[in-house]
Amino acid sequence: MEIANDNGRFISILSDYGFKVTFGNEVDTTFLKKALQALINSSVPIREVSFIKNELTAITIDSRSGIYDVACIDENDNHFIVEMQLSEYPEFIQRMKFYALHRFNTLVKKGEYRFENLSKIYCIGILARVIFTQISDYHNVSFLRNAKNETIDDQMVFVTVELDKFSKEKNQVQTDLDKLVYTMKNLHTVTETSQFPEFWSEEWLKKAIAEVDLRNMTAEQKLAYEMVLSANALAVKNENKKIKEARLEEKKNAVIKALKAGKLSNEEIADYNDTTIEFVFAVQQDLVNVK
Repeated sequence: MEIANDNGRFISILSDYGFKVTFGNEVDTTFLKKALQALINSSVPIREVSFIKNELTAITIDSRSGIYDVACIDENDNHFIVEMQLSEYPEFIQRMKFYALHRFNTLVKKGEYRFENLSKIYCIGILARVIFTQISDYHNVSFLRNAKNETIDDQMVFVTVELDKFSKEKNQVQTDLDKLVYTMKNLHTVTETSQFPEFWSEEWLKKAIAEVDLRNMTAEQKLAYEMVLSANALAVKNENKKIKEARLEEKKNAVIKALKAGKLSNEEIADYNDTTIEFVFAVQQDLVNVK
């Protein structure tokens, strides 16, 4: 899914900057409250929300590209963790469990290791790609159930949205969840207000859209946006470098193993490991020099 802002009007909500100024907007939480209510499939409005220190970012290593974590609590002491994931990540649900369990342990410690009356935890993952290939629904709410689908415990709830599965046109959008996902997936492709669907005039969406409208941004906000783009570009470059180095090291180790086995010619080793004969000779020379 492309999130580039090539039309010169709207920044994608899926971008680092876009996610921060909408979901992570600490000045005006109108959009966040309505979005959370839609994501957890609740009929009860969230009236107040306060942000809490996201302790998770300090203990995990992740690419900065397209990721901005939000942690907050509502007026009923329900805890919310929201995470955006743009790239392929089949094991994302494992990371969600890690985040939720970390929050669970924090609550238990604060309660002096008591387990009664624990606050509810909603761990929400918004994914650009598909991770549940066996499930057709783009939105899933999960908690602990038995084999008969009877609820065992719903203190910890996992919510996932897979944007690639959402294909509704604007005239098919009905629920607040549909409105949210349609907006996240399509806003950055729109160039003029004449293309706006009617539901974008709703207050919660209108406020979010205004935050990512380049025409509304001050010089300071545009500078902040440019700095985020620059930081992301550097992060992606460094990450690609690490991946390239890791793959090279993996290939080198495979060649070393083949050379030590002595069963294949250098040409065969190069062919089997999808590398050049010069690379094999270089690795072979390194082995000789070490000896």
